Amino acid sequence: MSEYNVSQCRTPVFFDRFERKDENQHQTHYCPGCGHGVAHKLIAEALGELGLQDRTVMVSPVGCSVFAYYYFDTGNVQAAHGRAPAVATAVKRSNPGSIVISYQGDGDLAAIGTAEIVHAANRGENITVFFVNNSIYGMTGGQMAPTTLIGQTSTTSPWGRRPNNEGFPIKMAEMLSALEAPVYIERVALSDAKHIMQARRAVKKALQLQKEGAGFTMVEILSPCPTILKMEPTVARHWVADTLIKQFPLGVYRDRKPEFEPVLVPQKGVAELLGISGKRLSDEERHARRQHTRAKTIKVSGFGGQGILLLGQLIAEMGMREHMEVSWLPSYGPEMRSGSAHCDVTLSHDRVGTPLVSTPDVLVAMNEPSLRKFAPHVRPGGVILYNSRQLPEDLKFEGLTVACVPASEIADQIGSAKVSNVVMMGALLEATDCLPFTTAQAVLSGLVKNRKLAEMNEKALEAGRNYLDTEVLVGAVAGPDGCGE
Repeated sequence: MSEYNVSQCRTPVFFDRFERKDENQHQTHYCPGCGHGVAHKLIAEALGELGLQDRTVMVSPVGCSVFAYYYFDTGNVQAAHGRAPAVATAVKRSNPGSIVISYQGDGDLAAIGTAEIVHAANRGENITVFFVNNSIYGMTGGQMAPTTLIGQTSTTSPWGRRPNNEGFPIKMAEMLSALEAPVYIERVALSDAKHIMQARRAVKKALQLQKEGAGFTMVEILSPCPTILKMEPTVARHWVADTLIKQFPLGVYRDRKPEFEPVLVPQKGVAELLGISGKRLSDEERHARRQHTRAKTIKVSGFGGQGILLLGQLIAEMGMREHMEVSWLPSYGPEMRSGSAHCDVTLSHDRVGTPLVSTPDVLVAMNEPSLRKFAPHVRPGGVILYNSRQLPEDLKFEGLTVACVPASEIADQIGSAKVSNVVMMGALLEATDCLPFTTAQAVLSGLVKNRKLAEMNEKALEAGRNYLDTEVLVGAVAGPDGCGE
């Protein structure tokens, strides 16, 4: 007989002590009669029986599920409200051999996280979702949830849920089973011993399918919440059986193999697409690369329509071609044109810790509002490239190299305002020597197929480089007029 069939046995998938409670470290924080504790036990036992403990990563978001990391002796990631499927997707794709579990409540999965769960299911991500449905927001005070029943009262629907005002309860198992990609979806309940045993089999099956690489699996678990429902634990379980199950029928809603073959993009194909070798460099090769590249953090800012984000992308791709570690983080408003836009780019010889650049080495300011907003944050000794012939009279910068490059004017002379960002890229390379000029030419040559635009890009790159080389002494600290001289 397996040790997990002994009722008194404690699965080793749980920690020996639950350190959340200083005084009673053998107890969980869940209320008496809460279904979360039972669901935890079913998942832990299944992981133990399948031998998956050391491969498992639990992703738990906001709500009563958030403290799973106090109980499961596995890998644990805590996600923002509703974002567990997105985080689980990232964990699984970056660690394909892992077993990834998204553990969510109804207020989390079916409300703020609706888009996340629908699209993860629609992509057929090879993750397992355990969805605890108790028809109410449990941790935050008993507000109406997407699964709250018609006529059921809550702190935000004291008159009871009304279909004409709050809509109908959302049935997630039925909704997700309408998608093509999911392979297994079942709804179970924790109302009595018989149903708990059925839930146990469903939980184990979902994890087994993930282990086999089948695809997206989800088990919806109808669970009592005695405290918020203001019921005794035994009454709450009867309520699940007599009321909740009637509104959310139990059963298997999807159990089939996927009808599509996953398309895997080999690393070689991506490398060829980017025009790079794709092979890892030796230590000697990396050292040689460092001789003609410079680690920099760069902020590019302006308004929509100036090619702000594209310039950042081009710089990042150049870094990749030079086998640097890179990141690109865009930020923009809802406007297609004239709205504020900026992006952060990191070029590094080591792993990038964060894509956010708060104090850049280099600021490329394509308009005056961007200059005023971000220039005070440039690192001492840093570089500012400003799209103008001179700085505003009231601005002076100490300890910085400031170069005024009329990129828009130069672009107009070349024949298109669209290439002003490329003019600034040429100036950036000349000012910082962070990347080889030939790499920029190679990236631009593959950017567009239109011959005329390609020729203008080439002229713009050279023009930016030459302007800075002939008109401004790079390396000088800002002079009396504010620009390097």
